[in-house]
Amino acid sequence: MTTSSVQLRNSRVRLPHDRWIIAIGVFKLLQAVLFVLLGFGAIRLLHRDLMHEAEHFILAMRFNPEGHFVNLVLEKVAMIDPHRLKEISAVIFGIAALDIVEGTGLVLEQVWAEFVTLILTASFLPWEFFEMFRRANWMRIGLTVINLAVVIYLIYYVQARMRERRLRHSGRT
Repeated sequence: MTTSSVQLRNSRVRLPHDRWIIAIGVFKLLQAVLFVLLGFGAIRLLHRDLMHEAEHFILAMRFNPEGHFVNLVLEKVAMIDPHRLKEISAVIFGIAALDIVEGTGLVLEQVWAEFVTLILTASFLPWEFFEMFRRANWMRIGLTVINLAVVIYLIYYVQARMRERRLRHSGRT
């Protein structure tokens, strides 16, 4: 192998939009931090009276204690037992782990992370659309639009990277 072919193989031609991949990776890592904090919050509630905690929160936030939303929340909280809370925290930590893997891979500009992020983000879009149309609010719409933009961008980016690799490989032969 010649010196120029080793340099070509080791050099990385950066597309001008690599900063967006890194930004997506940072977003995934920040999301992971949020999920880790939520997971610890769920574990912290394990041996507490959830109804009391929910009522305390409702009063502290100055929600109407007789309101429909408050009654709905209290009904849902009453159904959570310690086993269910452990399951919820395990799922939250699982999502955080996926975000850490995706985010780290994207920040380090690993090809596998682009594919993993594309597949995972695209796989959640149908659920997000369903939820958005079922109960639309600005937060759901915003998150769905962001995730849709990420998927579209990653499709474009991955295709461009594949063309780039094909050109580099065809230039060697």
